[in-house]
Amino acid sequence: MLSAKVKEWIAQGKYDENLSYLYVCDSKKTAEYRKRLLLAVENFEKLFGAERDIRIFSAPGRTEVGGNHTDHQRGRVLAASVNLDVIAVVSVSESNQVQVKSEGYPLDALNAADLDLKKEECNSSLALIRGIISKFTQLGYHIGGFDAYTTSNVLAGSGLSSSAAFEVLIGTIINDLFCGGKESALKIAQIGQYAENVYFGKPCGLMDQAASSVGGFVTIDFKNIEEPKVEQVHFNFAECGYALCIIDTKGSHSDLTPDYAAIPAEMRSVAAFFGKEVLSEVDEEAFYQNIAAVREKTGDRAVLRAIHYFADNTRVLKEVAALKDNDFDMFKQQVIESGYSSYMYLQNVFSPSHVQEQGVSLTLALCQRLLSGRDGAYRVHGGGFAGTVQSFVPVGYLNEFVEKMEAVLGEGSCHTLSIRPVGGTKIL
Repeated sequence: MLSAKVKEWIAQGKYDENLSYLYVCDSKKTAEYRKRLLLAVENFEKLFGAERDIRIFSAPGRTEVGGNHTDHQRGRVLAASVNLDVIAVVSVSESNQVQVKSEGYPLDALNAADLDLKKEECNSSLALIRGIISKFTQLGYHIGGFDAYTTSNVLAGSGLSSSAAFEVLIGTIINDLFCGGKESALKIAQIGQYAENVYFGKPCGLMDQAASSVGGFVTIDFKNIEEPKVEQVHFNFAECGYALCIIDTKGSHSDLTPDYAAIPAEMRSVAAFFGKEVLSEVDEEAFYQNIAAVREKTGDRAVLRAIHYFADNTRVLKEVAALKDNDFDMFKQQVIESGYSSYMYLQNVFSPSHVQEQGVSLTLALCQRLLSGRDGAYRVHGGGFAGTVQSFVPVGYLNEFVEKMEAVLGEGSCHTLSIRPVGGTKIL
């Protein structure tokens, strides 16, 4: 559809029902998303010309719900897409030139026939685009040129994985424009992971991309790393009476690389005791039967982190079962237990090298005080040590909760979200 007609239909509210479903919002909020789409189309026209035949795509950020630091041990995780996303206004071009302009960043441009890995592009969005096109080409597709303007409201540094959303967005665009939509949401996630691993230079797992691409609650079992089991878990979060609150503790991730690296290293040291590579290959009963010898060989912290792994890996199954049974109280109980396990055994709530900086610990203490007796839930979110806390807050208490939390952590530290039921998609 030509961009002028798209703008007319958006302004007339013809896509409002779709937007309300996609962003889990009421009519007032839908009007804001309508304005966002209109502005994105206008910015596309300024960059690439008016009267182009355009399509609009969206890919969401994600939140980790269960399985804290289990993925790198080829364990289980539970994640979910959220109602923050990256959107793109896109039009096919007649040449092989691919141009992607992301709001606030320089234009990324490449020839779709030039897919060689370029070391100078490592850690750049251009590398991701080139890597995604390369993987689609390896699958036998001919990828041509296109122009795209993207804009994102996925919070940077929030643990909501804006990079994975961008990868899924590009993969969803290419799948629609040049592949007839033949590739599955899981395949698009795997293509994004390939681009990030090989072209971008980051050895990430699949959780972020899969949650963004599949959408809704998504559970993944990484035991077979080549063919992980991915399942969408059907649960209507919009009707459970709770809001998802991601709380920014304003902590810095700088100088924390050794802390993050120690977790998989220590877990693998326990696995190595049993002649295995990762903990998912170790029998839990054998671990406990030999715990004294394991402790002597690997140290106490490694043993405690293994204890966390085994418990949280099983806890994911309990969370999934609770959601399938529509038992949100049981689900919340598992979330809280996961948080306690992360604090006591995984020990990723603060850095032992920066004991005066314990924003996550403080935020968890505030959550416990404010949500005790109100049936809420809370846990460290993502990698830990700094960053964010995840909480599930009763809708009727949400405003008071946010006010009291931000009185301590600062205005804008609480981000109220919902679980989006749709992953990477074409809006129109």
